[in-house]
Amino acid sequence: MTNPFFEPSTLPFGMPPFAQIEDEHYRPAFEKGMTDHLAEVEQITRRRDMPTFENTMIPLERGGQVLERVATVFFNKASSDGTPFTEQLEEEIAPLLAAHSDAIRLDSQLYWRIKTLYEQLDTLDLDAESRYLVERYYMEFTIAGAGLDDTEKDLLREYNQKLSTITTRFEKNLLADTNDLAIVIEDVAELDGLEPGEISAAALAANDRGLDGKYLVTLVLPTGHPYLAALTNRDVRARIMAASRARGNRGGDWDNSELVLEITRLRAERARLLGFESHAAWVMADETAKTPANVAAMLDKLATPAARNAKEEQADLEAQAGQPIEAHDWSYYSEKVRKAKYDVDTAQMRPYFEAERVLKDGVFYAATQLYGIRFTERGDIPAYHPDVRVFEVSNEDGTPVGLYTLDLYTRDSKRGGAWMNSLISQSALLDHPVIVTNNLNVPKPAGGEPTLLTYDEVNTLFHEFGHALHGLFARVTYPKFAGTNTYRDFVEYPSQVNEMWMLWPEIIANYAVHHETGEPMPTQFVEKIQASSAFNEGFATSEYLAAALLDQAWHTIAAGDTVTDVAAFEAAALANVGLDNPAVPTRYSSTYFQHVMSTSAYDAGYYSYIWSEVLDADTVEWFKENGGLTRANGDRFRSRLLGVGGSKDPLEAFKDFRGRDADIQPLLDRRGLN
Repeated sequence: MTNPFFEPSTLPFGMPPFAQIEDEHYRPAFEKGMTDHLAEVEQITRRRDMPTFENTMIPLERGGQVLERVATVFFNKASSDGTPFTEQLEEEIAPLLAAHSDAIRLDSQLYWRIKTLYEQLDTLDLDAESRYLVERYYMEFTIAGAGLDDTEKDLLREYNQKLSTITTRFEKNLLADTNDLAIVIEDVAELDGLEPGEISAAALAANDRGLDGKYLVTLVLPTGHPYLAALTNRDVRARIMAASRARGNRGGDWDNSELVLEITRLRAERARLLGFESHAAWVMADETAKTPANVAAMLDKLATPAARNAKEEQADLEAQAGQPIEAHDWSYYSEKVRKAKYDVDTAQMRPYFEAERVLKDGVFYAATQLYGIRFTERGDIPAYHPDVRVFEVSNEDGTPVGLYTLDLYTRDSKRGGAWMNSLISQSALLDHPVIVTNNLNVPKPAGGEPTLLTYDEVNTLFHEFGHALHGLFARVTYPKFAGTNTYRDFVEYPSQVNEMWMLWPEIIANYAVHHETGEPMPTQFVEKIQASSAFNEGFATSEYLAAALLDQAWHTIAAGDTVTDVAAFEAAALANVGLDNPAVPTRYSSTYFQHVMSTSAYDAGYYSYIWSEVLDADTVEWFKENGGLTRANGDRFRSRLLGVGGSKDPLEAFKDFRGRDADIQPLLDRRGLN
């Protein structure tokens, strides 16, 4: 058998040969990849000469390429187009990969070589990126437990393998329960308020499940749902909200409650073994935040004014509704109040947000104006699913940047939410190009009907493309620093900056035209949106902070603390910070908090979004102060921040771009939290 993972792809830009990849290729490639990688590390550790950068760090960075190829493709497939096969293999392979990672990071001889180089850094003649490489490896290996004794390492391996298994099971349960809880609608009249494209998407989703003549409302990852703002039928809104909040906590095979308790207990015990008082302390030791106390200080500062603002907003909604507001009412009546107060109706904007124009004349156009890059669709390069589109990205002078792929539509085989990842990461050392992909979960209308995006979906596309630009532009020597491989509490910053262009005058004028008449969207729509920019921010900030603080509560548990009831713990954690308003549910509840309870790598790190937003809001101010959407500004942001990838301390990169440390005031102004 010729396994397509055993050799680099010969397709343009190294695109994985998806047409040749079969299920039977994955396991042998994982096995060979791990075996080869360990052999490559052994060649380093068996050397008898003293460590040098060339005989230790360079081969370490060159190693593991077969494993990287198969893991990248497999985990992309598992998240975007999963099957029973990928679910089973992911559950089986997770503990093996955890053991493999431990075999390298806990290797005493390898750690000795890295530590020796670290201690000699000032005597080595290394460039800045190479020096930073040694520093990062030393820090990561130390925090990972490389300095533990053999008995402690055995226990650490046990923790890591158990966690890899149960976090994978958490994600598998969540996908299954999310699909099972989709709302079946018998009568189209119950969908009053939705756009024709949304109704056709619900009909198509029902038809795909054999429910001919019915309509299916599939759930999204957060607690809220886009349809709650438009559906006039309160009972249907209540059904959607109830289904969303039931995920993972209604008993049966897909209940995640016990997994939450086990995951957080094991993480706390592992942290103690590694010398930290909590999992959060362990995580943040290698983030820009540094300590849970620093995170708590910021989140607590924001929670009180956010809860206060949400209460004021709730009073307005109840005056509009003439009745008490429940969680499933908030989006619906907030749109009515927004319209009454500011004459803003985001539903009116939707006919102007046809997906193709948003992508090409909005998202791509902004990037072209700012960075001079061009996009050419490549129908000749096959992707991993028929819905996925491939675009070649080039600089103004025609030199290649990389490939960008977009997987826009939802399907039962795709996990919820929106994200970016890389199919191949740039590295000068390995002579690798770059391919990045964006995934969203937009309902797919019936054939021949336009895909009209909601206001929030447009914002999400701009956001995720910001991640894509970070991945495309990074130009580094070492694979470790490729693309978005930077601190977790920094990585959301570039993507949030890119959201600014959604409503920038010359950008929105270029893409927001009526899909039927071709008329431009009235300028007053945007003016009213901007005038109401702080509207509902009490709710938005509260639901986010509730999730971020819940994440911190679970991960500041100390080893030995006993938690037996997930719902009671969650309720107490939210009450403790004043964010227990029943009408404002947390954005994610514990049993479907995929970001922090699965393998998504935001455990103890969901605070990262608002932590990064401090940098984002300050950067938006800089762009406004310096002329906005100009090539000079784009080139500065690209060269000093996006282009460095993870090859430089991120706060140093920010300071190099901004000229000073970040100021929190623009964030407080943006969210109305003064």
